[in-house]
Amino acid sequence: MTEALVQLEGVGVRFGRITVLRDVDLRVAAGEGVGIVGPNGSGKSTLLRVLATLLQPTDGHGTVLGAPLGKDTPPAVRRRISLIGHQPALYGELTLEENLGFVARLLGRSHDDVVKTLSKVGLGGALDRRADHSSHGMQRRVEFARVLMTRPDLLLLDEAHAGLDRHAAALVEATVATVKRRGGSVILVSHEPDRMLPLVERIYEIVDGTTVEGVPEP
Repeated sequence: MTEALVQLEGVGVRFGRITVLRDVDLRVAAGEGVGIVGPNGSGKSTLLRVLATLLQPTDGHGTVLGAPLGKDTPPAVRRRISLIGHQPALYGELTLEENLGFVARLLGRSHDDVVKTLSKVGLGGALDRRADHSSHGMQRRVEFARVLMTRPDLLLLDEAHAGLDRHAAALVEATVATVKRRGGSVILVSHEPDRMLPLVERIYEIVDGTTVEGVPEP
C-alpha cells in the first residue's frame, strides 16, 4: 500500500459546546489528490486548519507527514506544508516582489528566483505593485508562486479557484500536478465538486460534521 502522508482516525473538533467535526477518518497517499466538499459552515476550512497543524483536534488522533497531531509539531514538518486559504496571506504594504522575496530569503533563494517565479504565474509586469493595491486574483497568484518556490510535500487549497479568472485555472491545475508528480499530497476544499474532479482521485463530503467518501449527488 502506498505511504500515507495524511492519516486521521476519529478526529473531532469542538469549540466550547459546539461540535464542528466528529469521527473524521481520512487517508491521503503520497502522490494523491483528495477533494473535500460540503456547504458553507460544514467544517471544511476547520479540517484544513487541523491538517496544517494550526488547530489541535479535541478528539481522535492522526499523523501528518509522519508527525502526530498535537501541540508540538516539529517546525521541520510545518515547513513541508503549504496552505492557501480564503484570504491571501500577504503584507499589504509590501510589493508583490517584496512579499515573495521575504519567502525567498527564508529559503536561501536568490532574487532572480523571485522574478522568475512571479513571471511563471503571470505577474512579471507587476513586480512593483503593492499587495494592497493589487486585485484579489493577483494576490492569489502570488500565493501560488509561493507554493512553486517552497515545494511543499502537502498542499492544502481552500476554494482554490476563488478570485481567479478562467485563464488562471491552468495555474491551479499545474500546481496540483507538480506537487503530486513529486510524490506529495494535495487536499482541495470546495463547495463546487465539478471544479475539482479533474484534479483529484477521490472526494469526501462532510455530512453532519463527519466525512463520507464518494461524489455527492447534484
